[in-house]
Amino acid sequence: MKHTFVKNFLACGLTGWCMEIIFTSLDALRRREMTLKGNTSLWMFPIYGSAALLKPICRLLKNRPVWLRGATYMSLIYSMEYLSGKLLSKFKLCPWDYSRSRFRVDNVIRLDFAPFWFGVGLMFERLMSSSAPAEDK
Repeated sequence: MKHTFVKNFLACGLTGWCMEIIFTSLDALRRREMTLKGNTSLWMFPIYGSAALLKPICRLLKNRPVWLRGATYMSLIYSMEYLSGKLLSKFKLCPWDYSRSRFRVDNVIRLDFAPFWFGVGLMFERLMSSSAPAEDK
């Protein structure tokens, strides 16, 4: 069980990092910066890795409709983003700043990212179910 959590933590952390680099690279494209440089922060690895904590919830929601699973994961991701953002901001370490978004909440979450987090939650569900040992599935 402990080994599975560590494996899921690493898989979610690395997937989140890659996802963030791609996302920020696409934003560079929007700004016509053809170098397509993406970026992330070391802080983001444990934040994305904490998606491994969703595994027990994934088991509980296993046979539920996709809209319920996605909405649940999205809500939990928003909660983690908010808590980690507020904590990191307290020490002036938060790597993101949504102060220019009109859909921001305390500059640490963006409500317009809801569809994205909905999909990311389902992606993490899939990632953890495909990497689980047979007795875990």
